[in-house]
Amino acid sequence: MQFRDLKKQYQALKKDIDPAMIQVATDCNFINGQQVKELERELADYVGVKHCVTCANGTDALTMAMMAWDIKEGDAVFVPDFTFFSSGEIVAHAGAAPVFVDVNLDTFNISEESLIVQIENVIKEGKLRPRAIVAVDLFGLPADFMALKKIADKYGLLLLEDGAQGFGGSIDGKKACSFGDISTTSFFPAKPLGCYGDGGAVFTDDDETAQLLESIRIHGKGDGKYDNVRIGLNSRLDTIQAAILSIKLKAFRDYELQDINQAAQRYTEKLKDIVKTPIIPERFYSSWAQYTIQLENRETRNRIQQDLKAKDIPSMIYYQKPMHKQGAFGGQAGSDERFPNTIKLCDTVLSLPIHPYITEEDIALVASVIKENL
Repeated sequence: MQFRDLKKQYQALKKDIDPAMIQVATDCNFINGQQVKELERELADYVGVKHCVTCANGTDALTMAMMAWDIKEGDAVFVPDFTFFSSGEIVAHAGAAPVFVDVNLDTFNISEESLIVQIENVIKEGKLRPRAIVAVDLFGLPADFMALKKIADKYGLLLLEDGAQGFGGSIDGKKACSFGDISTTSFFPAKPLGCYGDGGAVFTDDDETAQLLESIRIHGKGDGKYDNVRIGLNSRLDTIQAAILSIKLKAFRDYELQDINQAAQRYTEKLKDIVKTPIIPERFYSSWAQYTIQLENRETRNRIQQDLKAKDIPSMIYYQKPMHKQGAFGGQAGSDERFPNTIKLCDTVLSLPIHPYITEEDIALVASVIKENL
């Protein structure tokens, strides 16, 4: 059994993917080929925004947002405590201070109550300028952007949607990667829409921001190749990845998103009475980057994970260490009381195999192993 079965997906799409890759090799248009621009148009249309600017990876996409907003030393950027490292890394890399915020136990996403407390604390201390919120669509579920937008507007903050795991999710039919002043995603192979290497994209409705992002991703380019008007990055999506993503986007749109939601529903039906299964609020739709259950404690989780492994069933723990304890951020060891939900999740979450091609038999097997251990 595969955690995210990319081999099965490739076999399903092989007849279209192989010619697409061969065409790039035949044309030798490896950098900024026509497939890149075509993909950007397809992605912008799917998400429902004016502009999509692709780049080399999801972390670069977030970095480009920080650069476009001139986030710098003295700025405070509010980041969920329960997320992947890059969501805070890009803030520190810009010279600003990541201020961590607890999350909601039901959705895993940033807690509005904790966010307001942390913003007020920063204002009261008076050492940093509150500038932006990084809201992560964790495990495929969009954050509550209606509530977050109200908070951002109240305090005059920019809102960045980190949709690395959320691509394909939606709220009231409005797609993830369209909620932020800038939104980003990742095309890492295991993401809801993944390529065969690294890749990322930035989304915005603002014309000037899009033009700035276009410049930043190519060494701060101006009017010509050797006209550099700002410090930028070398962050371009390879043409071959664009060609692959265009094929995979069609499958994602046509049936994969629906099929993975059906798989998640089958898991929930089998497990809802014995463990805490993922909660999808009304009007929200998840792309199920992960199917993550919550167990009673660390010991129970470890026992179940070991038994799954003994039966060749993969599982993953996202994330075992909260952001505020990461050594790169100074390891704020004495501040656990500010993040009770994050601390609990770090000890109790377990992600199970899920993908659009998983079988009913595999889901039943995973569920049976869990039931045997409870």
